Amino acid sequence: MHVDYYGSLNSPWTYLGSARIEALCAKHGATLKLWPVDFGLIFPASGGLPLPKRSPQRQAYRMMELRRWREATGLKLTLEPRNFPFPEAGLAQAVIALRETQGDAPAIRLAHRIMAALWAEDRDPVADFAALAAECGQDGAALLALGADPKWAAMRQADSEAALARGVFGAPSFVIAGEIFWGQDRLDFVEKKLAAG
Repeated sequence: MHVDYYGSLNSPWTYLGSARIEALCAKHGATLKLWPVDFGLIFPASGGLPLPKRSPQRQAYRMMELRRWREATGLKLTLEPRNFPFPEAGLAQAVIALRETQGDAPAIRLAHRIMAALWAEDRDPVADFAALAAECGQDGAALLALGADPKWAAMRQADSEAALARGVFGAPSFVIAGEIFWGQDRLDFVEKKLAAG
């Protein structure tokens, strides 16, 4: 089976599910493709709001849920990282360029390393990109230069519009045979789908 994995490099929820979706796909022999789409485009078109525009009640509940999921998963999670949100487009385009030139696995590895730097280590993914890329066996400067090609920005735009057309509205979303599973808290259902074949 195949999983299309729509995420945001700024999303704590994408980070919280990142290792688990990789493990589930490995366990069930499924392929995994990451689409680091633009939720700045997707939210307004699907009824969502960026975090600063959400009500105080929703923002407070988000913090409670982050604490719960940090405890439930045992993952290190900085609740309010200093560099959140970071300007995502350049790094997302670098991930897309890597995906398209070297394949899905290197792109996923780099994307997950960027998210861990932000959420687990409270680092600045933009300032530290060269070091993060090097940890993934990549030349960060070369990858940023490659990602700056306008064709990758156009591809991210097209990927985002395609995600909307598929019904994607939140991060992370996992699409398997046309069925959408929104949120890292739906990974139990993802596993059942993968196990059923």
